[in-house]
Amino acid sequence: MLNEKKVDVTDQIIGKMKNGEIQLLLGDSPIGKIKFPENTQIELLDHHFETDQQRIFQNITVTEGKDARYTDCDQGGWC
Repeated sequence: MLNEKKVDVTDQIIGKMKNGEIQLLLGDSPIGKIKFPENTQIELLDHHFETDQQRIFQNITVTEGKDARYTDCDQGGWC
């Protein structure tokens, strides 16, 4: 005999921004979407992130140069 059962998968759901909406996925399977009205502003709390034209960017610090290393931050090797 088969019985239906309700399973809480809330913590497994991932939301991805695409075309002005959040697509909801369970694993790789799309399960729904959240649409936003036009001109909806995205607010981010963390100062390392910003938005531009419905894209989310993270501001990071990177080393530059051919042989750049993490220890090149200062003369003592500390960052």
